[in-house]
Amino acid sequence: MRYLIISDIHANLTAFQAVLEDAGYYDYVWCLGDVVGYGPDPNECVELLRSLPHLSLAGNHDWAALGRLDIRTFNADARKAVLWTREMLSPENRAYLEELPTTFILGDFTLSHGSPREPIWEYILDPLIAALNFQAFSTQYCLVGHTHTPVLFRELRENGGCEVVMPKYRERIPLDDSRYIINPGSVGQPRDSIPDAAYAILDTTSGTWEHRRVPYNIDAVQQRMRKHGLPDRLIMRLEHGW
Repeated sequence: MRYLIISDIHANLTAFQAVLEDAGYYDYVWCLGDVVGYGPDPNECVELLRSLPHLSLAGNHDWAALGRLDIRTFNADARKAVLWTREMLSPENRAYLEELPTTFILGDFTLSHGSPREPIWEYILDPLIAALNFQAFSTQYCLVGHTHTPVLFRELRENGGCEVVMPKYRERIPLDDSRYIINPGSVGQPRDSIPDAAYAILDTTSGTWEHRRVPYNIDAVQQRMRKHGLPDRLIMRLEHGW
């Protein structure tokens, strides 16, 4: 099976469409959450995802749009985007988001938005947090999003720690018998100083993982954001990848 792995679309339809076009053939989509939030196209992104053969998790911005999180913990720009998204979501797309689970276990893979021990909110940003999370899932691999940064963490069984493996784009990496926590990066709002949309291809037949990046029309997205009165900082960050 060939899986398209995406996360953190964040209502960026142009980036989402670029990823789908670049991905080529795939059998199924695994989305690791945050379909909405920040961007100008919440309904369009939910509807496009719903049209694909897929499964999706809930992310913190999906929950925020549903009123399931106290958005006082969000920064001012994120709060404004959440409130706007709540107003824009159609009843059908809201109902879809309401049904999304927080975790999936599929064969050798655990899927979570944030982390296996705290699926909605925890960020796996460094090897220490990753090492602690290896204890929270029993499968060989765990796929996460939330940080908007592509990375692999490989468990070091001899000392209970882990090492960081940076992505090599467009290069298929064999998934060996080590345990991994893997982040495909963000489709709609990358934060690793590379503005191109990030995603991954998982081929379970060959046992390989491939990180990918693809450019998209950022200016078009920014124009739609300005039209809807979304915060300037959210608009500018797209072109800088932070």
